Amino acid sequence: MTFVKTSMAVYVVDDLNIEDPAQLLRYLRQNDRIKATDRPRFTALTGGVSNRTVWVQFDHRPDWVMKQALAKLRVRVDWFSAPERIQREAAGLSWLSKLITGHVPELLFADERHHILAMSAVPQPHENWKTMLLGGETCLNLARDFGRLLARIHNAALVHPQIQSAFAEVRFFEELRLEPYYGYTATQVPRARAFLEDLINDTRNRRFALVHGDYSPKNVLINHGKLLILDFEVIHFGDPAFDIGFSMTHFLSKAHFLRAHRPRLIAMAAEYWRAYSADLDADLAKGMRSAAVAHTLACLLARVAGRSPLEYLDERHRSRQKRIVLELIGRDIGSLPELIDVFLERVERHNEPD
Repeated sequence: MTFVKTSMAVYVVDDLNIEDPAQLLRYLRQNDRIKATDRPRFTALTGGVSNRTVWVQFDHRPDWVMKQALAKLRVRVDWFSAPERIQREAAGLSWLSKLITGHVPELLFADERHHILAMSAVPQPHENWKTMLLGGETCLNLARDFGRLLARIHNAALVHPQIQSAFAEVRFFEELRLEPYYGYTATQVPRARAFLEDLINDTRNRRFALVHGDYSPKNVLINHGKLLILDFEVIHFGDPAFDIGFSMTHFLSKAHFLRAHRPRLIAMAAEYWRAYSADLDADLAKGMRSAAVAHTLACLLARVAGRSPLEYLDERHRSRQKRIVLELIGRDIGSLPELIDVFLERVERHNEPD
């Protein structure tokens, strides 16, 4: 065992590294996860910062994807989270397989000691939606489906009230979202400190829906026009407006970055919100408007000044996005469509030749 000590906690980390093919093969055989005659092929998957992720290919059965939670995330600044969160991801997979059937992988097993889970691999061919968007591939139907799926997740606790207790723990959301996105950004951008600290408190008190917590195109694979949703390690019962702000930031930031595709990306953002709003329970919708605006502004700022900045934005784009958000957080913006329009207007106004 290895111990990772931080100023806040000490995390116990197993020395097994699933990105080492020899170690992973030995682990699978010793734990009877595969047959002695199996000869799987292992490919480490990149892109995520909080887990080791490996694609396991078999000759005569469906492929797997394995994940192992890290205590220290792979980012430039120090960022820690308890690797026990892998159990939360396993619970999320189990529940979401019922709530949005056919749109999440199947959970195959979870190993609490080694902080590992295995799930079915998304069938080939598939593409990562973030990659598609950055390549200029836009589609209103995908945005519409993205909104409808999120509404089903947010509505779920109304039909299954046991979700509230099953996902009551918010520790991982605090470690991986509130602190690194809002708390850390508040220390880096003094002009936004009061806004972000108020939003943190509001978020902690607004607990009335199942929240994915990492709902973004990066965590969506497209297989024959169908969305497959991934990554549930911060799923919890809390403030559903966070999911809107977190995901809407990706559409708006890409619209900021990709001038040639800006009108279509803005159209996708608007369609996403329309589809989500149409399917959301009316009682949940009542408190969503102002909260969704606040979370979108906060996430737009956090993704250029927080612990996990968007890697495709250069310093010029980050500075411009920060400047726009700081102009808008003091304004009375009554709805998300209004925010989309105002953000677009400010981007166009501040835009310099690329």
